[in-house]
Amino acid sequence: MRRDLARKHLDKRLAHWQPTSELACPPRGWIRAIREAIGMTTAQLAKRLNVSQPRVFALEKSEVSGALTLDTISRVAQALDCTFVYAIVPNTSLEDMVKQQAQKKVAARLARVDHTMKLEAQGLSDADLAAERERIVNELLKGNLRGLWDES
Repeated sequence: MRRDLARKHLDKRLAHWQPTSELACPPRGWIRAIREAIGMTTAQLAKRLNVSQPRVFALEKSEVSGALTLDTISRVAQALDCTFVYAIVPNTSLEDMVKQQAQKKVAARLARVDHTMKLEAQGLSDADLAAERERIVNELLKGNLRGLWDES
């Protein structure tokens, strides 16, 4: 129960960060976009960072390629009088993510059982199969979710 509440709370906190085109990185990177927007030259940023001007060019290029460390981005943000915000934002809600994984796990499990039962002429009706699927999904969601992510 406590885990469910934590997941719902985190979903609420992340909701406004759901991926949109507004959050997409500018083509030439955030560092360059901010620097140019405030009218700062690479030489001026280099001085604030206590690095050479070519190093600023390299930082901007590295940001675009995804090669900068979080620490470096944080230091550059400070030099630009900005706050570096770091987040891992799920593509769907955490609730949906967990439920979809449970449904996937149950579908695989029931497919094997249903196949065996049909071979023995004991197959379930579609309605019974759907009800059993829902029952097992709900059971999984109430239990320990760690096993939910095991490959099998």
